[in-house]
Amino acid sequence: MHEGLGLLYVGAVLVLNGLWMQGRIEDREIQVINFFAGGLSLAIAAYAAFGPDVTAISVRGAALTLLFAFTYLWVAINRRNGSSGHGLGYFCLFVALTALPTSLLQFTAAETLWGWWSACNWLAWSGLWFGFFVMLCHRPQLQRPMAWITLAQGVITAWLPGYLLVNEMLV
Repeated sequence: MHEGLGLLYVGAVLVLNGLWMQGRIEDREIQVINFFAGGLSLAIAAYAAFGPDVTAISVRGAALTLLFAFTYLWVAINRRNGSSGHGLGYFCLFVALTALPTSLLQFTAAETLWGWWSACNWLAWSGLWFGFFVMLCHRPQLQRPMAWITLAQGVITAWLPGYLLVNEMLV
């Protein structure tokens, strides 16, 4: 259930960040959803890593969740202090390089619809975060296409599966 909760708000933050990258939301406003989604993801990861039913699998999930929690918190802080985003860009490369083998592990272990969808999501997130690295560190002119990709991935990889998971329509 925590996975669905987190994904629902990751979907929200990706969709809204896509709109922000298109210039439809101001820097001051986009901080709110990034702080919220980052904080919520941080809380979910902390519970998974330190809660009552800790397992190696839950700690692994927490470690991976923190990749995204930290990204959203960093975006919010950058919007608050006006940073260039280069440091965030290099962190996005780290996320992309971590998400790629994670997707491969998910593909080898997938047995359910959600398992296959999750594997595809990790592959998509690896590509998205690599795109953020390229855009933030080397090619700022990619912002417009990255905005659309971010928005689409927000719906397909997070909002929709998050909604289905919290409503127990996807297992």
